Amino acid sequence: MAQVPVQTIHRDPQLFYWILFPITIVMILTGVLRHYASVLMQSAPKKLDQKAIREQRSLLHGINLRGNFHALSKKSFATRRDALVTAFESGAYLKDPERAGQGQPNPLSDPSSMEGMMGMMKNQMAMIIPNTLIMSWINAFFSGYVIMKLPFPLTIKFKSMLQAGVMTKDMDPRWMSSISWYFLCIFGLQSVFNFLLGSDNAASQMAQQMGGMGAAPQMFGPGVDPDKQFKAEAENLAVIEHYSVLDDVEERLLEGITA
Repeated sequence: MAQVPVQTIHRDPQLFYWILFPITIVMILTGVLRHYASVLMQSAPKKLDQKAIREQRSLLHGINLRGNFHALSKKSFATRRDALVTAFESGAYLKDPERAGQGQPNPLSDPSSMEGMMGMMKNQMAMIIPNTLIMSWINAFFSGYVIMKLPFPLTIKFKSMLQAGVMTKDMDPRWMSSISWYFLCIFGLQSVFNFLLGSDNAASQMAQQMGGMGAAPQMFGPGVDPDKQFKAEAENLAVIEHYSVLDDVEERLLEGITA
């Protein structure tokens, strides 16, 4: 069987220093500037209404009880469940009991919601604008360059990810283009940003949002009826068949000792 010849590409070693290093340094500096720009644009936290906090914490109490009922005795769980189900069905924890069944007001007419939406828009702009500028800079000066070869083998599936901007069919998938290095820096520099800026920095939040992990669901979002959520949670609590991790613990302990 004929052996497949080893692919050899003659690459200027200076490309490694004049392309890879500048892109990496620019990405680090951009992440630091983005973090401090987000801090400067961040508005002061607004004091929350006591009734709104009670509404959210009460629903969270029911969710935690449903998820950890096995750590309670049957009597303790029944007492807590009966109290919460009665309160949820009667609307005792609602912020506006008179608006039960009407849903949340339009966020565009709520000043507090508008402030939150403006804050999110500022953060998004702080992420989109630098990324757009850096991407244009790389396309203008470094498009089509192959800058490095990975020291481990890869399958052909990685070719489209590592060789973006290089229109070749027969090149080894281990070769990496400058644009691909830029995308890898977005997610690969998180440890550097955590070391320089701490774990709660704008660069980490951007990577989480791009990866689909940063958006946590709101408990009472726009258009969501809190009364319906309370009643749904009351139904979930009512159908739980209780069991405890301490059931028959003496027998299980003796079996473990005598085994």
